[in-house]
Amino acid sequence: MSDPFAGETRSFFAVRLEPTLGGCGTALVTPFNADGSVDEGALAALAEWQVEAGIDFLVPCGSTGEAQTLDDAERVRVVEVVVAAARGRVPVVAGATNNDTRRAVAETRRMCDAGADWILSAAPYYNRPTPPGLVAHFTAVADASSRPVMLYNIPGRAAVNLAAPTVLELARHPRLRAIKESSGDLRQVMHLLSARPSGFLVLAGDDWIAAAVGLLGGDGLVSVTANVVPSLMRSLVQAAIAGRAAEAQALQWRLLPLMEALFLESNPGPVKAAVAMLGRGGEVPRLPLVVPTEATRAAVRAELARLGALA
Repeated sequence: MSDPFAGETRSFFAVRLEPTLGGCGTALVTPFNADGSVDEGALAALAEWQVEAGIDFLVPCGSTGEAQTLDDAERVRVVEVVVAAARGRVPVVAGATNNDTRRAVAETRRMCDAGADWILSAAPYYNRPTPPGLVAHFTAVADASSRPVMLYNIPGRAAVNLAAPTVLELARHPRLRAIKESSGDLRQVMHLLSARPSGFLVLAGDDWIAAAVGLLGGDGLVSVTANVVPSLMRSLVQAAIAGRAAEAQALQWRLLPLMEALFLESNPGPVKAAVAMLGRGGEVPRLPLVVPTEATRAAVRAELARLGALA
């Protein structure tokens, strides 16, 4: 049987994958109004500030964006707002994750229609599929997508690990073009970097390993911390990718205390508090998350002040 995507794939890659994704992207928070609705104005302004600060790509509707507490219409609208704010200056990588493969496929199609440049698809949470199930799930998502897809390995939330052999099998699919690696396992990252096919991107998903992954040959970072210090985070990532080890190390050590403060409680509670301290959006997350404790807020504020971000 002929491949129904064969002709589309050739023209699609010529348009969509040059230049390729890489560098430092921001896993955007989703600001809310006092009534709990999405604050579209604050979201657009945050995206604009990120682009002006030099960030390389934007990632709405991920874990940091509280995507699983947004309904279908809200998720589409968040991506539309970010796409409009980006105005084609940087790629927009839209989260499209569900533990029901049918819903993940439908979400992927909606995000493509909303104007996303890439799709970010995390391992199905709660179900704990085996490797063959993961391959079948992500193949269905990729087959449904008209955009390249970035896998998202986050076993701390999904309760399943996308191990290197599974990722490398998936990387044969023409639309599965990258992975955001949030396992925290550098050995696993190294296995991916040493065996990946040409053109397959490996990005860190944890801020505290950004320098290490970049210096090992990785392609960038999807960052939480970049919500509040985008220029510094981009400088860190670019130094690591370019092999400027001393510079990357110095920036990693300088930023590490802020990174740690932003994870004193469940993400995105502390980073939303930090965004609010900068006057760039409301701090209240949706239940079951709540506003961080005063101790966490004090730690975050102290680190922002130390870096000069509050000025």
